[in-house]
Amino acid sequence: MSEKTKPYALITGASKGIGKSIAYELAKQGYPLLLVARSNEKLKALSDDLQVKYNVNASVLSIDLSINGASLQVANWVKTNNYPVGILVNNAGYGVWGDFSQSALSDQLGMMQLNMNVVVELSHLLVPILSQEKQAYILNISSTAAYQAVPTLAVYSATKAFVLSFTRALRFELAKTSISVTCFSPGPVDTGFASRAGLDALSKMAEKFNMQPDEVAKIAVKAMFNKKSEVIPGFTNIISVYANRVLPKAFIEKTAAGIYKI
Repeated sequence: MSEKTKPYALITGASKGIGKSIAYELAKQGYPLLLVARSNEKLKALSDDLQVKYNVNASVLSIDLSINGASLQVANWVKTNNYPVGILVNNAGYGVWGDFSQSALSDQLGMMQLNMNVVVELSHLLVPILSQEKQAYILNISSTAAYQAVPTLAVYSATKAFVLSFTRALRFELAKTSISVTCFSPGPVDTGFASRAGLDALSKMAEKFNMQPDEVAKIAVKAMFNKKSEVIPGFTNIISVYANRVLPKAFIEKTAAGIYKI
């Protein structure tokens, strides 16, 4: 299949981290891209590099998805330009670390908007467009935090549990359509996430366990195209999630609290 006949892949949070690496991975495979993130400067630089290296079209939309109505603007951008989207990667998200009662409510609500509402909104708005393709995909980026309650990351872990549950249900509902839905739940990845969340001390410790964004992106894209339902990359992460299922929740939560209180 030539690049011209391939549908577009829309990636949120595309300017850095896992989203950026997924953009490169899909560009290598000849997919034209729709790159969405806040930083116009980073998006333009990424777009230029992708077009030079892989000769694919990479259009950009600089927008803050945490603002109400932003998802509709993304959908209208797609419709106005008649982009034939066949892949939706819901990657944008962030974490807020600290005791819930001591953290700013505005930060928590903004995180909920981006991590949950935008995933639901874009999925709902783009399913009609995705369904026009013979084969289409939705890839939702969750986290191993989805499998347990995490004190001091209480709302973040809850948002990722939401993404996991939503993806499972949506996959079932769309099973008889042309759209395959995959949930991808990485553990620590070297993306700067911990620093943004305020976990500088933990980020130093996590360096021993971090996976690299390019490595994670390859696994994610392969899982998506193989129509996997739920994927956790990395043996250590798989063991961790399994432990969450079999060990007492009180023990898991106490352990997590000890780690994230650093």
